[in-house]
Amino acid sequence: MDRKPHDAVILGGGLAGLSLAMQLKGEYPDMDIVVLERQARPLPEAAHKVGESTVEIAAHYFADTLGLRDHLESAHIRKFGFRFFFSEGRDDLADVTELGVSAVLPTPSYQIDRGILENFLGDEARRRGIDFRDGVTVRGFDIGAGDAPHTVRATAADGDPIELHARWLLDASGRAGMIRRKFDFTRDNGHHANAVWFRIDDRLEIDDWCDDAEWKERCRPPERWRSTNHLCGPGYWVWLIPLSSGAHSVGIVCDAAMHPIEGMKTFDLTVAWLEKHQPLVARQVVKRREKLLDFAFFRHFSYSCSRMFSSDRWAMTGEAGAFLDPFYSPGSDFIAIANTYITLLIGHDRRGENVAPHARLYERLFFSFYEGTLKMYRGQYNLFGDAEVLPIKVIWDYAYYWGVLCQIVFQKRLGDSAFIARMSDELIAATDLNTKVQAFFQPWHQVSDGRNRRVMLDQRDLAWFADMNSSLHDVMDDDALAERLRENVRMMRLLAAGIVERAVADHASLREVAGDLLDVEGDRTELFARVA
Repeated sequence: MDRKPHDAVILGGGLAGLSLAMQLKGEYPDMDIVVLERQARPLPEAAHKVGESTVEIAAHYFADTLGLRDHLESAHIRKFGFRFFFSEGRDDLADVTELGVSAVLPTPSYQIDRGILENFLGDEARRRGIDFRDGVTVRGFDIGAGDAPHTVRATAADGDPIELHARWLLDASGRAGMIRRKFDFTRDNGHHANAVWFRIDDRLEIDDWCDDAEWKERCRPPERWRSTNHLCGPGYWVWLIPLSSGAHSVGIVCDAAMHPIEGMKTFDLTVAWLEKHQPLVARQVVKRREKLLDFAFFRHFSYSCSRMFSSDRWAMTGEAGAFLDPFYSPGSDFIAIANTYITLLIGHDRRGENVAPHARLYERLFFSFYEGTLKMYRGQYNLFGDAEVLPIKVIWDYAYYWGVLCQIVFQKRLGDSAFIARMSDELIAATDLNTKVQAFFQPWHQVSDGRNRRVMLDQRDLAWFADMNSSLHDVMDDDALAERLRENVRMMRLLAAGIVERAVADHASLREVAGDLLDVEGDRTELFARVA
């Protein structure tokens, strides 16, 4: 038995656990960290895990915080942003509304092959002095009372028993959620959705699915396949994500009531569903049936958690804690946020400070970000096929994400209690504004004509939109960041008013449900005039 107390034992050596170990080791080089992972290395490429699309916070975290930029650039695919097609029941992509960018925005994000990345992370963790043990099955654990160490019981790859003691017990066990389940922390968040997915061992070149010359020339370079492509319809969206191994990930995410999982819980059922709802995808998949690598599904994949961080020296990260939705790919973002709070907590402990007030603050902040993001999904899937409302919702959601959460993360203010307190009025205003705008989309959708025009809504035509993306890596002091957040909230008020004005112009009855969203002075005509 290993009686030496370790500084931290991490349950789970996937993306969340290994990135946490590397962040901790980077911040505190003398830390003694053990990571226990059930699956033996090497992991399979292409068909390991979903969660292959990253957005700006996660890309920044992996590239800059963990120092993995060279690996991301050399072993994975630079993403061509998000792209949306309103193609329910259609096989003519050129004749439906497309939302996306004509050229890649400056701040990078990536399509990651989880097998390739996690194999690299395991090797890199060992190179950095982390005790990473794969092929280990955790059997149980006990939380130490008071200042006593925690105990973890496991079985090694060779069958030998392992007993470890640790000051910090960190749960990155994914949906197994060892701490969450042991203490009954799982909570229903009101967002009930299902997902199925599979990987095809071939590239699905969406650029070749249409022969229309004008459509092909909309993007430079003409490589839509590098995007996270969303093919949207009422109550669902289909993802197409390319992997550097040459395979393609395909998934369906849907409202559980509108599209029951019983209609797609096998590959054959999924193909039949696609033939009805997204015939272009079905056609491409059927042609490659012999190249199917895997197939899986989740019921009710979204859940919350009543606790994340504890002054009793345990914490959760990734899907071991709470999970939102694959739309907008926030999973790795919230790994980055949770890992950063855990790293800060351990720093307070190492300095001999009382951890309790910090654990409460970080948990409250984490859940405020979680709840703000959840509002983008909960009760909103019914409008996903609306080619008028969803594009505007996407623009709003980006503005909220880049304008508030990204600013706090990129500027390293996640745990800055003084700055958070200073900006509390603006942060509360942004949250309140987001709540009102998300609520407004529903009555708008109820009266919307859902016009599905032959047009590309190019987000690059929105100068403010591109500027928000390009300025994410600016380095600012507190005063400059405070002014930017104030300006972003002011811009969001104008954007909200512009959204309502656009909707009211078509449907005067919506003025009655607009509340105070129109009570804003200032010119908003250019905020999304070209994406209209």
